[in-house]
Amino acid sequence: MGFTREAASLIPALDDTRRMTWIVWALLSALFAAATALLAKLGVTGIESNVATAIRTTVVVAFTWLMAYLTRQPGGFRITSTKTWIFLVLSGFATGLSWLCYFRALQLGPASRVAPIDKLSVVLVILFAAAFLGERLTWGKGIGGLLIVAGVILAARD
Repeated sequence: MGFTREAASLIPALDDTRRMTWIVWALLSALFAAATALLAKLGVTGIESNVATAIRTTVVVAFTWLMAYLTRQPGGFRITSTKTWIFLVLSGFATGLSWLCYFRALQLGPASRVAPIDKLSVVLVILFAAAFLGERLTWGKGIGGLLIVAGVILAARD
């Protein structure tokens, strides 16, 4: 079943295959993040949360290095910029801190309340991207961010 150009323009993901690609990856990320919350909640039972995070991180490290090796491009392992190293290392620290906090929260609280609060990161990314990366803060992003905040408040309530 084909789409006309007019119909495709009504659905942004179909209008531009590059956008569809990042949207598909983003949706898969959300799916796997949801699975992460549920599996982590089940896995953190009966174990100290930092140890659970360390186990998960070890698996992530092994898996991502395997994928990087299997999907590598010629010269793909060369990083020549010190700036790239600095930002990737800082990102790694931020990820580690986020995971440690997330697992501790999952250990102490219900996944159905912890995960929505964790999604406030979306609102923070919108604000930080505007402040530090020069990305435009549009009405759509502002209203979307407020709706996320409202959703977090509703979902995290008892």
